[in-house]
Amino acid sequence: MIQPLEQKHFNDVIELGNLVHGNGYLDDNSLQSIVAKGNKNGINSCFVAIESNRLLGFRLTYAAQQWLIDKWCTPNRWGVSQEQVGYFKCNTVAADARGKGIGGLLLDASITALKQQGATAGVSHLWKQSPNNSAVRYFTKAGGVLIKEHPERWNDTAEHPDYICVLCGPSCHCAACEMLLIF
Repeated sequence: MIQPLEQKHFNDVIELGNLVHGNGYLDDNSLQSIVAKGNKNGINSCFVAIESNRLLGFRLTYAAQQWLIDKWCTPNRWGVSQEQVGYFKCNTVAADARGKGIGGLLLDASITALKQQGATAGVSHLWKQSPNNSAVRYFTKAGGVLIKEHPERWNDTAEHPDYICVLCGPSCHCAACEMLLIF
């Protein structure tokens, strides 16, 4: 069911990502870049959940030292060396597959890969306005702790210039909860 994200999964990942998060969230170029940032020492930290040849979900993760610590990050509050922190970019599960533990399995696979790459922790910006605040709840259940809340994190960023939020439209006002998970 859980397997490393490969090129053959790209179209399905892009489709599901844009369906769940909004148009413009992922495209082929951005996904290529994300997967490259997730590979370190021959280990891929990005995963998909497949059942009966159907994509149920995906986890996009950056390896430590292969992502930009930007203004949305608060490394002085992490309590661990930023050189050993991976980045949990996105965890997405199809609506009809939620509540079955798939998100947790994808996270576990990425944690295992990050550890093999040499990381000791991972940070993420979780979508506070996700359905029933499920993103923050599942990450908290996994041991993540809130570092800081960032209002309007996804509003007109260089990372997603054409993003249209499923809740707010083209001017996203959703908050991101910066959370840290030490392993």
